[in-house]
Amino acid sequence: MSISSTLNRIHSQAKRNHWLWLFSIFCRFSLAAGFIPAGIVKIMDERFASGLSVIHPMGTYLNALHHTGFYYTFIGIAQIAAAIFLLIPRTVTLGAFLYFPIILNICILTFAVRFDGSLFTAPLMTLANLFLLGWNYEKWKYILPFNRLEHDVAERETFVRDFPVNQSANDERGVFSRYGIGSLYARFLVFIKQLFSDKFPLLFFAGVFAAVIFFMFIVPRLYDVKPRNSFAACQKQFAGKNRTQAGDAFCNCVHTTGNPLDQCLGEYENAPDDTISAP
Repeated sequence: MSISSTLNRIHSQAKRNHWLWLFSIFCRFSLAAGFIPAGIVKIMDERFASGLSVIHPMGTYLNALHHTGFYYTFIGIAQIAAAIFLLIPRTVTLGAFLYFPIILNICILTFAVRFDGSLFTAPLMTLANLFLLGWNYEKWKYILPFNRLEHDVAERETFVRDFPVNQSANDERGVFSRYGIGSLYARFLVFIKQLFSDKFPLLFFAGVFAAVIFFMFIVPRLYDVKPRNSFAACQKQFAGKNRTQAGDAFCNCVHTTGNPLDQCLGEYENAPDDTISAP
């Protein structure tokens, strides 16, 4: 079986599952909620994460970004546009493609400067974005080299979620009429019936749960030293260790002197452990 046929089969099976459809709705609204406030801040020409010191590794970047003029506004507009596109069913794919390079850049930036503020959220938002791209695979699959357009007529499947409810002329009288509300209620009942008749994708949601646990508890522990968001929080990570003097020097390097993170990390790694004075 070809790669194209295998992907089409997996995608078709996933699209027929109402649990995964609900998860796609959750991802769309969650991602939109993440970008709308950030976009508004940029359009209003306010510095994002203004609580960070301008000499903090992430604060330095955000401060410089804030002073890029209309480029800063453009990023805000792009974030708002991506969020709005995700909320509109017909433009979800466009929104996912616009959203992806922005969130991927934020994710890589987060790991590069070890920023506590988004070590958990940025990777999960990137994965959610990838899920939406996979969910709408049928709309962009022909840009891949192993898919050929001429097979589309023979193999096309309907991915629009229509519920098998008989339509009547009464539906045209308006959604909020007695007949329109009755039709919506009937559709809702059919959806609930189909939802509980579908097999719950336990393995998929176990993977989602594992990803949340991994990025919440495991990833922050991958770094022995992080700049943290304040001098006090930076010092706190060295409490009870034999690297308090080196840790104080590191925190001063980041939060007082404002040197590059790599330089501060290098000095910390080369610094000796605390000396224990003889009784």
